[in-house]
Amino acid sequence: MNGQKFDRREIIWAIQQSHPDIIEPLKENLRKVMDPEIGLNVIELGLVQEVVISKDSAEISMMMTTPFCPYAPALLEMTRQRVEEVIKLPTTIEMSMEPWDPSFMEEGAGAAWGFF
Repeated sequence: MNGQKFDRREIIWAIQQSHPDIIEPLKENLRKVMDPEIGLNVIELGLVQEVVISKDSAEISMMMTTPFCPYAPALLEMTRQRVEEVIKLPTTIEMSMEPWDPSFMEEGAGAAWGFF
């Protein structure tokens, strides 16, 4: 870490165009899904990479902070449930193999870790 700075990557979900009214309630509900090792939620960490809603279902693309995260199954399931609570549609989650780095974090979330 050592004061290393990262350029933030803004995550833009497909539903920002198709269902903009859902963005804030969805983010607020997903803030309840905490990574127990890091102590930040999936929104602060930028783990939810994409949200797509079709006529009768939703699909989420999500990454983990490490490839072999021991909490991945629980985090994926909690995220799926929180999305379904808001969207009211059957939801599936695809785990992205893209490597996570601190640039995915929400602005201000990495300050305690010395990232921003």
